[in-house]
Amino acid sequence: MGPHPDLFDELRLVTAGGELDLTTVSAFARDLEDARHGSGRLFLIVDLGDVTFMDGSVLAPLCATWKDCHERLGWARIVHHRPGTGLVFRAAGLLERFPRYASAQDAWQDIPASRATAYRAT
Repeated sequence: MGPHPDLFDELRLVTAGGELDLTTVSAFARDLEDARHGSGRLFLIVDLGDVTFMDGSVLAPLCATWKDCHERLGWARIVHHRPGTGLVFRAAGLLERFPRYASAQDAWQDIPASRATAYRAT
């Protein structure tokens, strides 16, 4: 298998927008759980590109999602653009687990934002 799944059916996408905090995390966690229904291999892209604010309350459901995907021989990848989102991952020591992807396409192809410019230049 290459750097991305062979079967597109195994890919799921969860998008979020606005503020992700204590008042909205339960709905976000429910969306993540719904995306993980069923059994078998799972590849999940979580697109936080339209999130304007995020606090640490989002980390527990994201980590549970990451764990479930890896136990099912898949992955979970995060798309985000705003510096505040990255700061939350950095403060929690989760930048390695959740590297930033610039788009869902980059996440699908496993091209983190830190490598995307160099990759496209070749």
